[in-house]
Amino acid sequence: MTGKRLQNRIAGSRLALPVTVLYAALVWIVGGLLTDKLWIEFGLMVVTTYIMVELNNKNTLIHTYSRMVSCSFLVLTVATGMIFHDISCCVLQLCWASFYMLLFTVYQDKQAAGRVFYAFLCIGIGSTAFIHLLFFVPVLWLLLAFNLQSFSARTFWASVLGLMMPYWFVAAYCFYQDDMQLLTEHFAALAVFQPLSDIADMPLLQVVTFAFIALLGLLGTIHFFVTRIHDKIRTRILYDLFVIIEFACIAFIILQPAHYKQLMALLTVNTAPLIAHYLALSPTRLSNIMFFVLSASAFLLTLFNLWTF
Repeated sequence: MTGKRLQNRIAGSRLALPVTVLYAALVWIVGGLLTDKLWIEFGLMVVTTYIMVELNNKNTLIHTYSRMVSCSFLVLTVATGMIFHDISCCVLQLCWASFYMLLFTVYQDKQAAGRVFYAFLCIGIGSTAFIHLLFFVPVLWLLLAFNLQSFSARTFWASVLGLMMPYWFVAAYCFYQDDMQLLTEHFAALAVFQPLSDIADMPLLQVVTFAFIALLGLLGTIHFFVTRIHDKIRTRILYDLFVIIEFACIAFIILQPAHYKQLMALLTVNTAPLIAHYLALSPTRLSNIMFFVLSASAFLLTLFNLWTF
């Protein structure tokens, strides 16, 4: 049996998360944390990172001690470079991670209407920042039914109420401001589709960043399917969910690259558990080399995105 390599020792180290947090904080400072007073955005990322830690702890996404889920999230987030001056991306990441955290607690529980309500409330809040997030809802309902086996009339209507709840407050605000057109324009954006040819107009660095994170997701997916026999049944089901959402996000970016920033925010949250599974659990010499190649690539990508920001 192959022993632990340097990659596995780093992935299982208790210093991995503190060192990664320090690295991410330094990138934030270079990206304008102090000069542009990005304290709210930074705070949202800190909270999201904590949720990613708990997401792994409470669901045993990696069946050995490792902080790779949260570390991968931090590295991928700062590598994209788009989060520093776009609070909507930070809100989306927090809502998406919170949604996962709540949704995974309803596994095989068709009476968990309260938790489903709060999970989809996160989606509703996120959709106020990015209305196209609602396109994921039918997929999420299918996953609730077939993966988590928690779909019932109670959980369905709880999810609908959760989605609607933020808009009761938005509608009240628009009514108070005598500007209901703001709300109608927000929903009208759902019917606006950009030409597919727009992807050819994306900056090269955005294409490279997207391709890199999509490649990590694919690598993590392949590793999961090859080694899934070693995971518990519940963990397999959760990772199946990650894989489906991963390909949904990738397809959405390809079809509607105009929403690159917001969709990449979702993709980084979703890719983190997939690549973390590979980095923490694969003991091969190739994966040991890939760990350092991918780490160096992420660092270089971070530098380029900061340089061109």
